[in-house]
Amino acid sequence: MSATKPKKRVPLPASDHKPAPYAGPSRDEVLALRREYLNPGIVTYYQEPICIIEGHMQYLWDETGKQYLDAIAGIVTVSVGHCHPKITERVREQVGKLVHTTTIYLHPTIAQYACEMARRMPDGSDLKVSYFTSSGSEANDLAILMARLHTGRHEVLTLRNCYHGGIHSTISLTAVGTWRYPVPAVGGIKHVPPGYCYRCPFGLSYPACDMKCAHSVEDVIRYETSGEIACFIAEPIQGVGGTVCPPPEYFGIVYDIVRKHGGLCIADEVQTGFGRTGAHYWGFENWGVVPDLVTMAKGIGNGAPLGACTTRPEIAKHMAKRLHFNTFGGNPVSALQGLATLEIIDEEDIQQRAADVGGYLKTKLLELQEKYGGSNPSRDRKGAVQGQNPDRKGGALIGEVRGLGLMLGIELVKDRQTKEPASAETAAIVEKAKDRGLLLGKGGLYGNVIRIKPPMCITKADCDFLVDCLDECIEATASA
Repeated sequence: MSATKPKKRVPLPASDHKPAPYAGPSRDEVLALRREYLNPGIVTYYQEPICIIEGHMQYLWDETGKQYLDAIAGIVTVSVGHCHPKITERVREQVGKLVHTTTIYLHPTIAQYACEMARRMPDGSDLKVSYFTSSGSEANDLAILMARLHTGRHEVLTLRNCYHGGIHSTISLTAVGTWRYPVPAVGGIKHVPPGYCYRCPFGLSYPACDMKCAHSVEDVIRYETSGEIACFIAEPIQGVGGTVCPPPEYFGIVYDIVRKHGGLCIADEVQTGFGRTGAHYWGFENWGVVPDLVTMAKGIGNGAPLGACTTRPEIAKHMAKRLHFNTFGGNPVSALQGLATLEIIDEEDIQQRAADVGGYLKTKLLELQEKYGGSNPSRDRKGAVQGQNPDRKGGALIGEVRGLGLMLGIELVKDRQTKEPASAETAAIVEKAKDRGLLLGKGGLYGNVIRIKPPMCITKADCDFLVDCLDECIEATASA
């Protein structure tokens, strides 16, 4: 009897970019400096952190010259590619002319950029007035401020399992316990159930659930607020919470309830915007809703420290009643990089690429799920689960593959019935992938969701390597 041939590994595609020789401090020297001089709250990935010193498009290199496929894009921030040549050239030119003034003076780029941003909002929405910030946290804080000013109300609704930033006000919005500190939260915030079908907060199954998660928002308003709310803020797909996609009806129901009670709706597009979900430019468009305010950051500037809040003129006008200022918001360099990123998204048809390559990658991940846990369960009209594989036992199981375009997640569990999170196994898989040249993210309350959100210039050959590497790492973890 002949022995089974070992599976041939798909290699990491070679890049035509050659990193420059590195003569700086070693990884160990950098790590020692960080440990002594940086706040310990600034975390690193991996048991043995890697030192990244150069990037080009979807690839990164460490100080030894080792190449990696970046499948997490600097935490969903690099949208069109690391050091994209066209953007780099334009930023270099701007830096040679003017790095900073402030918005108290006129500069053409910030106004041109705001115009282009308005042009990308849904037709007829009148979402055309932008305020630029330095981060998504600031953008979300500003959106809440404007909603409260416009409505004259205070109370805010947001979702459990959400993440909205790292300053005190947005930490209070966030409802993933690992991202909160034991200090008093900002008041007036209520958390409502998300549309997280895999871990339904009511123990029900879609569609037999009759969308209880969405309809329960009205109960929260009636019982836990004055009944007069300022706003509702949500990510169209929860990022840090584990790439959670709600049922298609969810946001339509919730938006109707919020507006019935006088509140505004805010879409946090920090991770989902700029074509990443493929079918639409904005994440909220996947669910057939139009918000009153849209917040952005991360992919907005392909790595620049940039954020924004865009809304309608009648909401924005309240900011003129007092002095408000953001020192670095929309400065000439950041605004130029943001504007150049919008142009590259159009020129290179990045949104369609996210749809095509993301669809290819998700199909391959679903095939991987057949091997490690069975197919995504389909459900009959009564919500009964169909199509699970009861024979797969041991190791980490793929409980669910989810997401849209190039915003994908894989939830790993130890048991498909109890859905016990495979947290340690997820950490081990991410470590093993790094050793093989693949950089992934982790998310979810239990740290058991592999986050796959690469620069949107990723290729199908990269996807083949990514899935092959995951296959090998899951198998190696199960055998350990």
